[in-house]
Amino acid sequence: MAEYKGIHGTKVQNYTSDPTNPIIGQVWYNETSQTMKVQSVTTVGSWATGGNLNDGRNAGGSAGTQSGALFFAGDPAGAGTTANTESYNGSTWTEVNDLNTARREVFTGLGLTNTAALCLGGYNGASITNATESWNGTSWTVVNNLNTSRGGGGGAGSSTSALGFGGSGATGATESWNGTSWTAVSNLNTGRSDFPGGSGTDNTAAICAGGYITANVSNTETWNGTSWTEVADLNVAKRGLGSARQTSSSTIVFGGVSTAALATAESWDGTSWTEVADMSNARNQIGGAGSSNASAVAFGGDTSTSTEEWTGAGAPLTKTITSS
Repeated sequence: MAEYKGIHGTKVQNYTSDPTNPIIGQVWYNETSQTMKVQSVTTVGSWATGGNLNDGRNAGGSAGTQSGALFFAGDPAGAGTTANTESYNGSTWTEVNDLNTARREVFTGLGLTNTAALCLGGYNGASITNATESWNGTSWTVVNNLNTSRGGGGGAGSSTSALGFGGSGATGATESWNGTSWTAVSNLNTGRSDFPGGSGTDNTAAICAGGYITANVSNTETWNGTSWTEVADLNVAKRGLGSARQTSSSTIVFGGVSTAALATAESWDGTSWTEVADMSNARNQIGGAGSSNASAVAFGGDTSTSTEEWTGAGAPLTKTITSS
């Protein structure tokens, strides 16, 4: 009969605490807890509670990853605007330097880290604006404006290569950012407003899902650098979505509203949407960041300060071996 070492090339080792970076399939004995353990992977995704925002709000812009996110602008009181910016380190939100212009309903999802992002468009308390600001990890700088003033659109990409699409009036207008200026490119096939879920690493690949025309829509489109293509719809028509922001082929959208605020989430695998585990808190016009459908973070929405962190199927998981 084959031994564990013969199969895996190592003996079952004793540790006083769990190893810091076990490989999948590794078995060990924890002398402190007197338990046998194995490194496995998650079979389903789940949400866990993260650190609360300092300033609860909706309709803000967001960027970054689960362990390094940024939330800026928004509506803290149901009819207001704010310039507040907060940075997340995976456990705690910290107030950092404000935007130059307070606003809400800014485009979502323009920045791959919490040290570089774009804030564009929105409502400044008097009118819809085309103002754009760039974040360098310390402060916001006014840069070249959008060609068309609008708010509530979706976004994808980084502070040097981005895409902004949709927005006020259910427009299909799409603009591409090269790090210096905005250029009008091909429109969405289905124009929409009110925060469709957007994701993508740059201005050559993006996804746009959901939003609002005269009613909520489930339409999904992908961008290839030249044009938009209709792909599989969301399972539920909705608007006000948060999403993991960094890839067009593997993302997750969450929250929003259909007939009421939602806690639901849907995962995109490059071909179709699958409903996954719900968040603990339903909320609309929610902030979101993350690197894929396996790692995301949801924050704010309505006037909530709540943060929830998503771990998708396939993530590393340490299990205790029992005799039952």
